[in-house]
Amino acid sequence: MFIDSHAHLEGDRYEGDREEVLKRAKRVGIAGYLAIGNGEGPATADCGIRLAEKYDGQHEYPRIWASVGVHPHEASLASEASDQQMLDWARNPKVIGWGEIGLDYFYEHSPRAIQQAVFTRQMQLAHDSKLPIIIHCRPSDNSEDAWTDFFELIVRYWRPTGLGGILHCFTGTVAHAKRALDLGFMISFAGNITFPKTQNIRDAARVVPLDRMLIETDCPYLAPLPHRGKRNEPSFVIRIAEQIGELRDLEAETIGAMTAQNFCRFFGVTIS
Repeated sequence: MFIDSHAHLEGDRYEGDREEVLKRAKRVGIAGYLAIGNGEGPATADCGIRLAEKYDGQHEYPRIWASVGVHPHEASLASEASDQQMLDWARNPKVIGWGEIGLDYFYEHSPRAIQQAVFTRQMQLAHDSKLPIIIHCRPSDNSEDAWTDFFELIVRYWRPTGLGGILHCFTGTVAHAKRALDLGFMISFAGNITFPKTQNIRDAARVVPLDRMLIETDCPYLAPLPHRGKRNEPSFVIRIAEQIGELRDLEAETIGAMTAQNFCRFFGVTIS
């Protein structure tokens, strides 16, 4: 059994075969996935909810849960009205997390000061909703900038809540992983763990405790080898489990089962 802890299946790239993608995932053992609610900005952040409401509970598809949140790319679009809309959507029983939210200094589609302000507001909204957060953190090239600001904001505004969170699509170092673990975060690994130039991610995957680890596709992005460059999909999460299994001398099925248990325990959900 495997759970894809982070996927974006709402976009145009799945319009022609979304049902078959979901059925294929179920056939190969993907028991569930978390439909991330960012959409194209705050106005469409219910996209994960809509997918969960349409497909969850049907035996030919995996279980589907949802999140809501404003991605740092669209931070400039956030407003008091969208904050209230997020709070309303967060009451939906399909919603189990808030995100992905955070900081992206690599593309910097929104100014850093706005990203930080919106990230801080999103943490307050998540706290109000009693939901854990799902973090996107990407620094500029060869820099600690986003990591430094991320940890500062987490220590100040999130750690006191005790609600925990997930560092999604982890791209940092062992030191970053250890600090995040100390702050109560789960670490989620994606397809880039298989890329030749990402030894830092593989090093982190060797030391993150198995009970604090998740796996994800972040589809349609970051398809793992040997699918790199193609559209990603939840069924490919098995390849991430295989890679971690090779690093930890365990079978992919063992990694899948353990990370699925971690997901269910962290979010307080069950597979049925």
